[in-house]
Amino acid sequence: MNVSRETFHAAMKECKRGETLQVTIETATADGTGIARVDGQVVFVPGALPGEVCKIRIAHIGRSAVFAELLRVEQPSAHRVEPDCPYFPRCGGCALRHMDYAQELKLKRAHVYNCLTRIGGQTLSSLSITGAEQIDGYRNKVQFPVQEQNGKPVAGFFAEKTHTVIPVAHCRIQPDCADRIRTAVLDWMRKYSIRAYDEAAHTGYIRHIYIRFGAESGQILVCITANTQQLPKKKQLVQTLLAAEPGITTIVFSPNTKKGNTVLGTEFLPLYGSGTITDTLCGLQFRLSAPAFYQVNHAQAERLYEKAAALAGLTGTETVLDLYCGTGTITLCIARHAKKAVGVEIIPQAIEDANYNAAQNGMDNAEFYCMDAGAAAKLLAERGEKPDVIVVDPPRKGVSADVIEAIAAMQPERVVYVSCDPATLARDVKLLTQTGYTLRSAEAVDLFPRCAHVETVVLLSHKKADSYIHIDVEFGEGEGKIPVDSIAKRAEAYKPKEKVTYKMIKEYIEAKYGFKVHTAYIAEVKRDLGLPMYDAPNAVEELKQPKKHPTPEKVEAIKDALRYFAVI
Repeated sequence: MNVSRETFHAAMKECKRGETLQVTIETATADGTGIARVDGQVVFVPGALPGEVCKIRIAHIGRSAVFAELLRVEQPSAHRVEPDCPYFPRCGGCALRHMDYAQELKLKRAHVYNCLTRIGGQTLSSLSITGAEQIDGYRNKVQFPVQEQNGKPVAGFFAEKTHTVIPVAHCRIQPDCADRIRTAVLDWMRKYSIRAYDEAAHTGYIRHIYIRFGAESGQILVCITANTQQLPKKKQLVQTLLAAEPGITTIVFSPNTKKGNTVLGTEFLPLYGSGTITDTLCGLQFRLSAPAFYQVNHAQAERLYEKAAALAGLTGTETVLDLYCGTGTITLCIARHAKKAVGVEIIPQAIEDANYNAAQNGMDNAEFYCMDAGAAAKLLAERGEKPDVIVVDPPRKGVSADVIEAIAAMQPERVVYVSCDPATLARDVKLLTQTGYTLRSAEAVDLFPRCAHVETVVLLSHKKADSYIHIDVEFGEGEGKIPVDSIAKRAEAYKPKEKVTYKMIKEYIEAKYGFKVHTAYIAEVKRDLGLPMYDAPNAVEELKQPKKHPTPEKVEAIKDALRYFAVI
């Protein structure tokens, strides 16, 4: 939405902080925040649904944005439901429990569509979304942060946009055994006076309770991360856990003495069992260690991988390169239909698991390399190995610039991109289309019911001209010529947008999210998104900023601001 600063300020003269208004909600963001208009200006209303008439109170007026508190829903949407979780919306896990699942899917589809068309510059003839049959109890991985509150250890989930733990007795999107395991660890801590980790002071021991479940096998892995190299009362921990949940297959200790809020350390020391579990996905058996990537929704992951394999269009003669392969789930699923599949992952233990998984499933046409995706792509290019199909399933930040470069250099016939962030997907699709690829297909798959995230799988293939047309254009006056005046008018219509400053971005984030972000954080997110750094309004300021690593919540807030100001 483009609103001039003059129009904005004129509208805001009649809109004051603390003022109550009645508005109609027109649409909503991907995280369920309603959007209304007051005198042409966008107003964000958390908790409001599209189509609702709401009583709101203006909470904050920034230079280019207005934020309001929802006081009362005067005319509720037919899609509004009573939240079935006592921790919603304080817990930062679920974002969409105030609407029915049909509306949730509609919002997620719209988010993917808007990203691909607005950020990616693509034209979509269609975009479908595959919903989940099971919207509760579907997660096969749990991460409980642990804190001390009022002198007692608690575990649950961080309140939205904070590092304050909301103690949770039961999470609806996780299996019941997670509750018993969490309770057992807290009982052990209280009984033996074992302190929880204090992130600010960097003192205490227990940081996270990490649990992994095998959806098909029923096996359970419990990993305790702690701010120490020597976990106290280990035998008693094992006894307590097995008494509470006899189905536990293995218990692992991961020392993590680094400052910050990273969940896992780099070592994984078995306290009970082998340190791994197994599970079956798409008819193949996989060994899973604590750090290995594995989709959290088993049923929907099978649907996602089936779609990815179908888009790859394999006939049994192709060589496939799978970047960001994790434990080899996609690699091995695709290897069944290819001549050869090569998987690449930077986590050593994941590659160890991938090689084991290939052997266990009798897949002798799959090989794996432990290295950075960009380096691996370049290595294969240097070896003269030209893949017919490249599959990428990157982390939320998307594909790095050197990987895009390497893909373009190898020129595979098809690229299948699996993404958990529609914004970075759209950015990368745009970059790939600039190297000669065309977006052929896109489909969303909901792996995260009741949460704001959504997966997307797209197919890109090389542009191949069917024919060529030679056109001569002559400018000037007279019949058959294009008047110069018309060009000037078109140029006037496409004047550059008003500059978006760091101050505007900071104000937006502080108003909407309640925290501040450093200029260097904004610059780093722009770098990760592949935005130009030399011809931007803030180029000088951007270039002098050192590389920083903002927290995930600050990254998401910055991306939100960049989307709002139409930077991405």
